[in-house]
Amino acid sequence: MNFIEELKWRGMLHDSTPEIEAHLESKKCIGYIGFDPTAPSMTIGNYVQIMLLRLFQLSGHQPIVLMGGATGRVGDPSGKDKERELKSFDELDSNLNFQMEQVKKFLDFEGEHKAIIINNLDFYKDMNVLDFLRDVGKTLTVNYMSSKDSVKNRMDTGLSFTEFSYQLLQAYDFQCLFRDFNCSIQMGGSDQWGNITSGTEFIRRNLNQKAYAVTTPLLTKADGKKFGKSEQGNIWLDSKLTSPYKFYQFWINADDKDLLNFFKYFTLKSKAEFEKIWETNKDNPQQLKRILAEELTCRVHSKEAYESVLKVSELLFNKKATAESLHSMTAEEFDTVAGEISSFEIDSSAFEGGLNIIDLLTEHSTILSSKGEARKAIKNNAVAINKVKIADFEMILNKDKLLLGKYMMVENGKKNKFLIIAK
Repeated sequence: MNFIEELKWRGMLHDSTPEIEAHLESKKCIGYIGFDPTAPSMTIGNYVQIMLLRLFQLSGHQPIVLMGGATGRVGDPSGKDKERELKSFDELDSNLNFQMEQVKKFLDFEGEHKAIIINNLDFYKDMNVLDFLRDVGKTLTVNYMSSKDSVKNRMDTGLSFTEFSYQLLQAYDFQCLFRDFNCSIQMGGSDQWGNITSGTEFIRRNLNQKAYAVTTPLLTKADGKKFGKSEQGNIWLDSKLTSPYKFYQFWINADDKDLLNFFKYFTLKSKAEFEKIWETNKDNPQQLKRILAEELTCRVHSKEAYESVLKVSELLFNKKATAESLHSMTAEEFDTVAGEISSFEIDSSAFEGGLNIIDLLTEHSTILSSKGEARKAIKNNAVAINKVKIADFEMILNKDKLLLGKYMMVENGKKNKFLIIAK
C-alpha cells in the first residue's frame, strides 16, 4: 500500500497538492514535518504528526524531523486567537534537546530510509536582518501572505510583525531542505496548509522546482474538545509529566464515538489486521480500548511500563486483588497509586513504638471520623491493612507493616482505599 492509500484508509488525508501520488510512486522521496519546542515535552497531539512520519517511512520514504530552534523563537499564529508568549532561549533550547531524544524512540534512524533530525536555527544563525529581508522577504507579497487563514483570522484581534513573518520562516525552511537534502514534501496538520503551500511557492519562484504538500485533519474528540487534552490537561509523552498509568487510562476512558478514529490514527497494525480486530470486537468497545491502550503504552513508554500499569489497575479496580500483588509492587507503582486514591503522610517515628489501629484510622488520618466509627468498621470486618482483614481493636502497627519500609494500604469496605506513606 502506498503512502497516500495508507492515509486514506486511516482517515488521515485532509488535503494534498496535485500529482503527489505520481511523485511518491516515481522514486524514494524525502519529506518533513516541523516541530516547534515551545513545551517541555511532546504531547499526544504531536504524536499525530509523528505517526505521519512513521507511516511515510514504512511506505519506503525518508522522513526529516525539523526541530524549530528558530521558528520556536518567533511563534506560529496558526490556530491561535492571540499573540503567543515568547519563551526564553534557554527554555527553548532545553525543550528542543529533550524533544529530539523523544523523537528517536518512534522513527528508525538506521537503514535505507533512516530518519534525519535537523534544527532550523542552522538556516538562520549566520543570516542578518538585511539578508533575510532581501533573500526571504522579497519572495512573497503582503497580499499573498494576508490571504492565508492563519493571518486573516488574526487581523481583527491583532497580529505582530513577528508572528506575521512566521510564514516566511516556514517557507524558507522548506526551500533550504529542498536545496540541501532534496526534500520535496512537507507534511503537517490542516491548520498548516497556508504555511506549507507558501513553502511550495518559495521553491517554485526561487528554485524553479516543484514541491508537494500533505496535511492531516485536526483530530478532535466527540465532545468537541481538542484531542490530547483531558480534565487534568495535556497528555504528555514524557512519563514524568503524564505517568504511564494516566496515559493508559486516557485511552481506556475514551468516548466510544472516538474509538474508530483513534484506532485508525494510532495503530501500526496493517489494514487487514485492524479490520480483523475491529470485526472480532466491534460489540465490545472496552476490549478495543484495551488493545489500543496496550499498543500505545508499550510503544510510547515500554512493555515494562505497561505491565506496571496493569498491576496498579489490578490493585485499584479488581476487588479480588491479593496481598501477593500488593507485596510485589515497586515504589514507583505505589507513588502512582498515591496519585489516584486518598493518601496520608505520617511521620515514620509514629511506627517505631507501635501505632494503634484505631489511632491510625482517626488521629493520624481522616479515614474514619471517630474512634467509635473505627471500632464499628473493624467489628463489621470492613477494615483491611495490606489486604489482610483486621479484627482486633488493640492491634499495634509497627514498621514491619510498611511495604518497602514506607507504604501501607488501608481499606474500609470494598470501595474505599487509602494509602499511608511514612515519611
